[in-house]
Amino acid sequence: MALFPKIEETIQSLSPENTSKERQLILQPLINYIQDQVNAKKDIRLNFICTHNSRRSHLSQVWAQAMAHYFNITSVFCYSGGTEATALFPKAAETLKNTGFHITKIAENNNPIYSIKYSNNEHPVIGFSKTYDDAFNPNSEFAAIMTCSSADKGCPFIPGAEKRIPITFEDPKAFDNTPYQDEKYLERSLQIATELCYVFSKIKL
Repeated sequence: MALFPKIEETIQSLSPENTSKERQLILQPLINYIQDQVNAKKDIRLNFICTHNSRRSHLSQVWAQAMAHYFNITSVFCYSGGTEATALFPKAAETLKNTGFHITKIAENNNPIYSIKYSNNEHPVIGFSKTYDDAFNPNSEFAAIMTCSSADKGCPFIPGAEKRIPITFEDPKAFDNTPYQDEKYLERSLQIATELCYVFSKIKL
């Protein structure tokens, strides 16, 4: 089943071939992990980890799940977590919505729960802030992808992870409550989308 049209348009507008050599080297361990799992016909569990599980880790989780679907790579299950739980930042959810994801808030509290759909018939990503070792996430047979430098430095060991892969991104939080907020959140989301597009485009089925 196809992605929602606006998400497809967004992906087709990306330029993963322009990924810098430096970033390609950073992304290669993730490509290798996914390819090894595909070759072994094993499930691919990716847990994207940031400090607060509020922005970059969620953007990465959602885009990775969408890219796996776009490139028809099955048995990919994407998660996210933090070194502490806070809340999915509303601007991050809004940014995803503006690029075509269908987002519904299904529980309202200090840490709202969102249904984030990328295709009509696929199970939505369930978005809410949690620690990386929350019961919602896998406790073994997964790769831990560290999306921020503080979580990368603060968590040298992730229990249960088969592989720990640092792929860090600048935090759009720096532009909260400024005239550049919308622009910078979109910029970061599209960077993450582009680099994950590059990753999944390299997988041979």
